[in-house]
Amino acid sequence: MPPAGDGVPPQVGVPSRTTVLGVLHPVGPLPAAVYWRRRLLVLFLLLAVLGGGGWLMVAALSGGAGERTTTAAAATTEASPAAGEPPALARVVPSLAGVRTPTPAPEPAPEPAPEPAPESAPASPAPGDPCGDDMIGLDVRGPGSVPVGAKPTFELVVTNVSSVPCVRVLDEGLQEIVMFDGAGNRVWGSNDCFPENSSDTRTLAPGESVALPLVWGGLTSEPSCTAARTAPAPGQYALRGRLDTEFSADAPLSIG
Repeated sequence: MPPAGDGVPPQVGVPSRTTVLGVLHPVGPLPAAVYWRRRLLVLFLLLAVLGGGGWLMVAALSGGAGERTTTAAAATTEASPAAGEPPALARVVPSLAGVRTPTPAPEPAPEPAPEPAPESAPASPAPGDPCGDDMIGLDVRGPGSVPVGAKPTFELVVTNVSSVPCVRVLDEGLQEIVMFDGAGNRVWGSNDCFPENSSDTRTLAPGESVALPLVWGGLTSEPSCTAARTAPAPGQYALRGRLDTEFSADAPLSIG
């Protein structure tokens, strides 16, 4: 009975067309086990070739990475200072702590200022020396009050207040008594209209006083004695004495 198919019997020795079914079910003059062993051997060899190639590729990649890692590690090792060794920058640039700053020479201590020489005490006046202003006292004496139009006598009192006798010029041209009103305006002066000149030099013993009288005519005056002279109005006034360059304190005078 002819086989099923296309009606053409298979020819011995002519290979049939290769199909998936033919690969899985080899047909030939040899037993099927022979064809299976051949196929397994080819498959094994193919797998071996593929595995070897993959291993070589992995090894090549791993080797390059390892070399790069080793190179980087070596560079890091060279860059990293050994234990106890200062960094490379510190070896090149000296540490500021190690640089000695020149210490400025200490400034010389200022020399102490020389002590001022003690002021020498003024020499004590010798007997017979002139009476300076600091050796005399000057006062104005007179009645405390006078009526309007009166002509009282005032005294200029000179006293030697030093401890030794001294000489003082008491000329009339050096003597003066001036009157001021309550507002401080000049009202009268003893040398305004009747100046007098005399030569009077005296030796004053310690504590000795000399009274020099001066008469007031009861009228106002001024240094040129050209203004009209009138009686001062009633009120409070002050008298101030002078002997050359020495002045007295003011003495009160009431006119009423």
